[in-house]
Amino acid sequence: MHDQATRLRKTITARKGRGIDVDLIAVVTAVPDGEPCVLTQGQRDALPSGPFELSHRSLQSGLRDWVEQQTGHPLGYIEQLYTFADRDRVGARREQRNISISYLALTRREANAVSRESHWKSWYAYFPWEDHRSGAPEAVKILRRRLIAWAKGASSVAARRERRQRAAIAFAFDDRAWNEDLTLQRYELLFEAGLVEEAGGDPSTTLPATVSGKAMVSDHRRILATGIARLRAKIKYRPVVFELMRPSFTFLHLQQTVEALAGRLINKPNFRRLVEQQELVEETGETALDTGGRPAKLYRFRRNVLDDRAIAGTKLPLSRA
Repeated sequence: MHDQATRLRKTITARKGRGIDVDLIAVVTAVPDGEPCVLTQGQRDALPSGPFELSHRSLQSGLRDWVEQQTGHPLGYIEQLYTFADRDRVGARREQRNISISYLALTRREANAVSRESHWKSWYAYFPWEDHRSGAPEAVKILRRRLIAWAKGASSVAARRERRQRAAIAFAFDDRAWNEDLTLQRYELLFEAGLVEEAGGDPSTTLPATVSGKAMVSDHRRILATGIARLRAKIKYRPVVFELMRPSFTFLHLQQTVEALAGRLINKPNFRRLVEQQELVEETGETALDTGGRPAKLYRFRRNVLDDRAIAGTKLPLSRA
């Protein structure tokens, strides 16, 4: 990471005055009350971000500085997501090259522990088609119809077939199964079809936010989609979900957190069996009394499992209920 920061400093110095900006952007995620949320800044639905400066010791230290300055929210677990440097990025001027290095950050903090200018927003306010915990949302049905019409509007038979296939894979029609990992592909397909506000389509055909989701500044919604896709894939083979949990928790709370992130329900007996088989958790000897029913045992994550699973990985069952 330090070598990467050093190379970046040299690049910025060499390119100074030639129209290049480097930003650090954070997808900060928490799951308060069973709802996956992202930390936004200001009133324009922007992810916390700031320029990488030559004084920053590393990329991660620069990111931590900016997020804590803007939001008052210290970061815990961080991993690098992706570097966005497309010449045609949303909002970029023709003479300006904007590079954004994005990070995924997970936190256990409560959703109200931020500054006055920062806000926690549900993932599903931006991606209403992604939450299938109560079945396929109405947004999916509407978007399927619009995508089929978009596919039919292609200029050739081959293009129509190709569009239809991509839409069917992403949005699970033509007898295909829903794949929660395709969050980014779904957003990019909707952008290409002009069905999200950031695409700058015809205002007269704009879909309501309950269907197309809330827009974000520049390409921040694309960056958020990248973070969601990464986390959904990662919880299946690494125990990162525990970075979002309180020090002690019930099995039900753990399952609901995984379901909130995946956007669909999972099989309760299979989930519990696999967590126990892999010895991911241990009892604390205490019980939770605020369950609305019988007291439930409290568990904690076994930190030494990280060393045990470093090579083999840790799998969580995301089979349908």
